[in-house]
Amino acid sequence: MRQHAIRFALPLVLLAVAGVGVAMAASASTRSTATVDTAKTKYGNVLVSAKHATLYRYTKDRKGVNTCTGPTCAPYWPALLVAASAKPTAGPGVEAALLGTIKAAHGMRQVTYAGYPLYTYVGDTKAGATKGQGFEGTWYVVNAKGALVKHAVAGGGSNSSGTGTTTSGGGGSAWG
Repeated sequence: MRQHAIRFALPLVLLAVAGVGVAMAASASTRSTATVDTAKTKYGNVLVSAKHATLYRYTKDRKGVNTCTGPTCAPYWPALLVAASAKPTAGPGVEAALLGTIKAAHGMRQVTYAGYPLYTYVGDTKAGATKGQGFEGTWYVVNAKGALVKHAVAGGGSNSSGTGTTTSGGGGSAWG
């Protein structure tokens, strides 16, 4: 009888923990307004949030579509969210014309850049950290042109020109 109770309760506990994780992740990245800035990293000048959390793009996303959903993705890669009535603002080095939003859960909007959803990574515990870079070959930092950056810049300098270490692709590629 005790094993039956454990088998019944375990899925409920796991669901509760996942729900709390999603709620915490969503609340941690929710803003009434969101400013997207740039910061100099070993990957060149990349997009960061107002709190200098590095912003990432998921290569499985399409323009205007967030595919990072569910308990194996969303708790670890919180979407950069704003209130439904808010618009993101461009900090120095960010092209305001490339900023936008898409619908997100609970009446929120997810910030996009060049049409692609932006995320933070829970493993980046310090401002400017880039521990999510290249994760599973699907998560990359984004430069001010909206291109994914796959490799560090020689000497750790800026590469805001979008040449050399970035991958911007074209056509129907996952690099957008």
